[in-house]
Amino acid sequence: MEQAQVLQIIRQIVQELSHPVRTPVFRRPDEYGLEYEDIWFNAIDGIRLEGWFIPAASDKLIICNHFGPGNRYGYAGHLEAFASRGGFEVNFLPKYKALHDAGYNIIAYDLRDHGLSGASGVNGFSLFEWRDVIGALRYAGNRAETAAMKTSLHTMCLGCNATMIAMEKHPREFAHIQSMIAIQPVLGRAMIEKICTGYGIDPGQGTRLYDEELRKVYGFRLDDYDIVRQAGKVTVPTLLVQVKDDLSMQPEAIEKVYRALATNDKKLHWIEGTSERFKGYCYFSERPELMLDWYDSHM
Repeated sequence: MEQAQVLQIIRQIVQELSHPVRTPVFRRPDEYGLEYEDIWFNAIDGIRLEGWFIPAASDKLIICNHFGPGNRYGYAGHLEAFASRGGFEVNFLPKYKALHDAGYNIIAYDLRDHGLSGASGVNGFSLFEWRDVIGALRYAGNRAETAAMKTSLHTMCLGCNATMIAMEKHPREFAHIQSMIAIQPVLGRAMIEKICTGYGIDPGQGTRLYDEELRKVYGFRLDDYDIVRQAGKVTVPTLLVQVKDDLSMQPEAIEKVYRALATNDKKLHWIEGTSERFKGYCYFSERPELMLDWYDSHM
């Protein structure tokens, strides 16, 4: 492949990550018989975040974030405009209903630059979004109904990396957290190597060019997204979930994150039978049993 073509592909990948397309909050909880309240609060740097509060008759709370370019609802990949990620819908509402019916209150929110939340100008792919995670924790801690609730986290991809970075930067904010489910965290270098291989680009050449182009957008470096260091600050019980044959992530990279988690109460669950990363985000909407077992045993 010619150098100019390689550079064009790399620049496209950088732009997709740094300027994600907003996708619609296509469904609402009442479509699944769930009462809910539209909520909003600020990230700790002032960005306004939009979300839902879905109440249940209990003292247990799950705070949910999402992957990019999705939002609190999921991802409308069944619509033609967003069909490039497999052509199927990722719908979190069945998962929320399963949690609600099992007795869990839910706060689900859009990260900055996603869904209906405020714009920051450039997406940090977790290096800014950790501020949203802290904002959600503080909102739950200040809201009368949820302030004293036993709380666990449900995180994925962009939201998962942001959560681990927040845990490193502000560990005291997580002192009350009972557990976490972490779905498909991202190691930047491993992801770009795998994507380059899929395009037929030499991984060494691709990662070098990606690092150069990324620096032009943010000043960030590719290795800023290798979160093994942050995983070493995760002390809450953690269920790590990953599509094993994911076309954009190496299994050994996920195993590295798993080994680094600084808790003895941890489990790694592989999703098999697909190479579609976005199928991993559908998993608990289709098969909620493992999710419910994990939270029930840690709340």
